[in-house]
Amino acid sequence: MKRIWYVLAASLASIGLIIGGFTACSGNFSPTSYVAKHYSRAASRDIGTDARAYTSAKSPTRVADEITRAWSPAGRYADGTGVYLRYSNDSVVLTPNGTGTLILVEGLRTAYRRYSGVVGNGWIGRGDGNSGRGGGPGSGK
Repeated sequence: MKRIWYVLAASLASIGLIIGGFTACSGNFSPTSYVAKHYSRAASRDIGTDARAYTSAKSPTRVADEITRAWSPAGRYADGTGVYLRYSNDSVVLTPNGTGTLILVEGLRTAYRRYSGVVGNGWIGRGDGNSGRGGGPGSGK
């Protein structure tokens, strides 16, 4: 009788792993995967190995609104050059591209070096995902 319970438990665990695997492969678990799933890849516009390029026929503001509805950014900056979205580990930069938008997705560390002159230090802090505020009593709070 005990053996039946072991077989049943193993079967249920296997089914759970299969369902979890399908969910993980089909979901949007980061802004990077969201962009990859919803916009056209433009590998020729990549910036080295740091920034992956995508395109959209929509305006940068509209694309930024779509992305932020799916993934709320930790910071957002917009000016005449484009829209800059900061996430905990990633950045999404949307710039005008003729009649649409060039979307560049890259890690926060390289984005900090590339865009800090445009967005300033307030957008991406120190480049490590932290705001630079201390944690002690009364220290910048």
